[in-house]
Amino acid sequence: MRTGAAIVLDTLESLGVETVFGYPGGAIMPLYDALYDHRITHVLVRHEAAAVFAASGFARSTGRPGVCIATSGPGATNLITGIVDAQMDNVPVIALTGQVRTTVMGTDAFQEVDVAAITHQVTKRNIVVRSIDQIEPALRAAFRLATGERPGPVLVDLPTDVLRAFEEEQRQATVTQASPVRECPRADAQSLDAAVAALQGAKRPLLIIGGGARWSGATEVFRALAAHIGAPVASTLHGLGCADPGDPAFLGMVGMHGWKRANLAVANADVIFALGMRFDDRVTGDPTKFAPNAHTIVHADIDKAEFNKVVRAQITLHGDLRETLAALDHRLARVTLPSFEEWCNAACAREEQLPRDDTRHDHLSATDFLDALFAALPQDAIVATDVGQHQMWAAQRVRASHPQHFLTSGGLGSMGFGLPAAIGAQIAHPGRMVVAVVGDGGFQMSMAELATLRRHELPVKIILLDNRNLGMVRQWQELFYSGRYSATALPDNPEFTTIARAYGIESRLVDNANAIDAAIARMLESPGPMLLHCACFPHENVWPIIPSGKSVDDLMEALPA
Repeated sequence: MRTGAAIVLDTLESLGVETVFGYPGGAIMPLYDALYDHRITHVLVRHEAAAVFAASGFARSTGRPGVCIATSGPGATNLITGIVDAQMDNVPVIALTGQVRTTVMGTDAFQEVDVAAITHQVTKRNIVVRSIDQIEPALRAAFRLATGERPGPVLVDLPTDVLRAFEEEQRQATVTQASPVRECPRADAQSLDAAVAALQGAKRPLLIIGGGARWSGATEVFRALAAHIGAPVASTLHGLGCADPGDPAFLGMVGMHGWKRANLAVANADVIFALGMRFDDRVTGDPTKFAPNAHTIVHADIDKAEFNKVVRAQITLHGDLRETLAALDHRLARVTLPSFEEWCNAACAREEQLPRDDTRHDHLSATDFLDALFAALPQDAIVATDVGQHQMWAAQRVRASHPQHFLTSGGLGSMGFGLPAAIGAQIAHPGRMVVAVVGDGGFQMSMAELATLRRHELPVKIILLDNRNLGMVRQWQELFYSGRYSATALPDNPEFTTIARAYGIESRLVDNANAIDAAIARMLESPGPMLLHCACFPHENVWPIIPSGKSVDDLMEALPA
């Protein structure tokens, strides 16, 4: 007879799970005991937050659910930030948490926390399992919910006595293979026809692709549609990689730190196709001034709750993005479109390079290093970033050939994400190069995961851009708080190369421009994990920037000399 813990693992295996990320503790111990003899691989992290971020990195880079495990109480609450991150970025994560015995639930037992109540607002659903016969149905429901329609996290709370219990012999059944069912609403014909008509009447159309492309698998059909239309293309942060980076019609990222030409195209377009995006405030700025010349906005999304939430759309296409784009392309093949070549050429010619600060020749420029890095990386490399200036510099420069190749915490902007996400991606893609681009602030929130790299022999490459500041906050203090630098300087940063070596990981200091090429070449040749500690100019800023709540009219390209 199987225990509840064995049923958990058997069900996970039947759902295609091969790897889980976690950290053991008292209430979840029966599950770890069952793992001892099971085929599922467990990746031991050094903090529960890293478990959920690693599961997220696995999911973002594969499109399949990532699974993380924690015990009750502090173990479960340490998952909360990563769960919120997954909810905001629509990542299918399954969080399994231990819970105190059912007989003492509600009594403030040792390490008891009502994690279901805490996560009610930040999951697609949470399920408290109260008997052994509920385990398998709960897990199958969790996977359906996490991957169905708009993806997101689901938490399953497992009391320790349920995990220890034995199923009755007559209740035993063969666990059958079952794939999660993905619900797919379809855009109606009338709305699709209206979208085609809007494009036929357009003079300056713009396509903006968002993160929905990652989860619907819409990359190839989007590229075909964009080529068919011949209009300029822009991307949100999470849409990066959907447009071919070599496409001359690709303008780059829109929004606060987007390319100037992309934001100007938004301002000048008369018809905008917003595809799989939610009009986040970092994209729109002041929504009343967003796309002021657009008489028609066509919004395609799988979640109808997004329609008219921030920006009013004249045409809404409710459905799976891949199917919606395929249906649009099919209709467009039967009509004649005007040529948008002149508009496209004008939009793409506005800007050739990003503005930057003069960092002086005696300091290492973070942007110079990233330019060299992305020029040297293999086309199929996966890049995971932490959050801050380096994140935006990377997003501006990355040449991702697929949206699953660029992983970043967007909606929540959670520091500490980069290294664990890279670990999850490397586990999912053992033969690929995975690079974590991190800052000195966020890296110190998760650098204990160097032990995870070493233990599991994961060849993740870490680019640590160390400007001895909480750079993005410092930049805002410089621009918007009269240079009153409060609690952002990090002059006491440790010797990061020494720390990496203490974990048995090769490391190298890069502190001048002449060392960039050799350091990157050595990193690419290294068969194992490696850390490049880049000691950067402390006051380099991210340009351009549209101040929060403002419009492209307020775009700043650099401070006066």
